[in-house]
Amino acid sequence: MIVAAAVCPHPPLLFRELSGLEDAAGDLRNACMAAITSMMSADPGVIVVVGGADTSGEWSPDERFDLTRFGTTQARPSQRSDLPLSLGVAGTLLDESGWMGRRELLAVAWQTPTADLAEAASRLAARPERVGLLVMGEGSARRGTTAPGFIDERAPVFDAALGLALQEGDAVVLRNIDSELADQLMALGRAPFQFLGHAAPDGAAATVLYEDDPFGVMYFVAVWSWRLGDRLA
Repeated sequence: MIVAAAVCPHPPLLFRELSGLEDAAGDLRNACMAAITSMMSADPGVIVVVGGADTSGEWSPDERFDLTRFGTTQARPSQRSDLPLSLGVAGTLLDESGWMGRRELLAVAWQTPTADLAEAASRLAARPERVGLLVMGEGSARRGTTAPGFIDERAPVFDAALGLALQEGDAVVLRNIDSELADQLMALGRAPFQFLGHAAPDGAAATVLYEDDPFGVMYFVAVWSWRLGDRLA
């Protein structure tokens, strides 16, 4: 059963080695840390990370992201890693949060059909152990002249609906994200957010800790939790 979920974005700047002396992503990183800490307080037996990637698949929990892919001066690992960025950022955030328990890393392809996401999410939700779900995803990337996709006037409306769903714990809205529109708006969170929508139990207590587009990409940080019996999970 899923006892809590955290939603975080995955810009490369969340790696401290890439964020500069003034830490350009400090506020965002702090929000992610708060969300993960809140999820951990639900006492999960395992944290399952779900993040977008070019192809779907499971990754070793010991895998770490190769920062030399971004041109850093760090020594290249002895064994090259192709770990997706979303899972790499998640692993670093979990390390920095102090999580010492089990973790599983699941990549879902950007274009994964909704039905396939629903099937995978249902299998996860049916597991008997206490699961913390760390969802790595972002809103549109077309919110300004410096955005990866420049400007699309549909982006603010799309992101506002997504932010409201995360604030209200509305799994139905997440399940029904318009896949075609999300693709046009370069919203890398479509598949992970739909996964959350299908995996989440009803009645989430939800909080959005961060909602902004500092680089023309919409970032959300949120926490969902559930009351089990007479106590909060």
